[in-house]
Amino acid sequence: MFDFISFIPRAIMQGIPLLYGSTGETLTEKSGNLNLGIPGIMYAGAISGVVGAFFYEQGGGTSGFLYVAIPLVCSLLGSLLMGLLYCFLTVTLRANQNVTGLALTTFGVGLGNFFGGSLIKLAGAEVPAIVLSTTSRYFSATLPGADQLGWIGKLFMSYGFLAYVAVIIALTASYILKRTRVGLHLRAVGESPTTADAAGINVSKYKYVSTCAGSMIAGLGGLYYIMDYTKGIWSSDAFGDRGWLAIALVIFTIWRPNVGVLASFLFGGLYILHMYIPSGMNLAVKELYKMAPYVVTIVVLVISSMRNKRENQPPASLGLAYFREDR
Repeated sequence: MFDFISFIPRAIMQGIPLLYGSTGETLTEKSGNLNLGIPGIMYAGAISGVVGAFFYEQGGGTSGFLYVAIPLVCSLLGSLLMGLLYCFLTVTLRANQNVTGLALTTFGVGLGNFFGGSLIKLAGAEVPAIVLSTTSRYFSATLPGADQLGWIGKLFMSYGFLAYVAVIIALTASYILKRTRVGLHLRAVGESPTTADAAGINVSKYKYVSTCAGSMIAGLGGLYYIMDYTKGIWSSDAFGDRGWLAIALVIFTIWRPNVGVLASFLFGGLYILHMYIPSGMNLAVKELYKMAPYVVTIVVLVISSMRNKRENQPPASLGLAYFREDR
């Protein structure tokens, strides 16, 4: 019998990094910037938090608040710098967004593996990994009473605080985009920067702010994965293709962060489905199960294209540099 009680919490935990990444990328794409560097930014956010946590643990830190605050601040700063680099290249210098994003992914992964490997050598670990167990204990602490409420506690209360923060950020982003003047301006910039500029909206400002905010949110996804999901264990190339799944999730949700909450949990479940469906020793079947999230995304793309509704389409200027002189 399929064990839903153990499957659902693990699917949610697997989906939280995807939710952070897709929410950040949705905010970015709403401004017209197509940031394919999200996987690298998630790496940068993770390794920045790991570096901060490593040195605080090595220094014999005793403050629970700092065990949480230092990795959080380092992660946000690291991913912010990546976002600023992307904006400088694509908004200020008007470089090609696709090429810049892919280069940023390569750079972020290399950065993470370089500093991660350096920390492993400093720690003198016998295996190619470091374990930040003390920091992880604060990040993965569940809500009070989760163990006493049986399956209800396991399904709804057995997650670290960053999991709940991810849901709050996604719902807040959805509200801002739909219900506020800032969201209206941001959507206007993504649809027609020329019109927005003519209306007095600072196009560059909105592109910078939304992309940097989106990068910081995505970076938290990397931090969550290391500090909560893997219990503080860092190893090279640990993320796999989760960053790309987060980008696919943006298309799946049709650029709606609130839909991304449940969609990320669905993707998380599809990602680990091969672990719960018997397939024996047939590795080919397991690999087919791993394709499920991408197959679902392709199906959604086909259906949305056939319906051809304007609200289901990406921002009109997505991926295009804005030249004010062309007005």
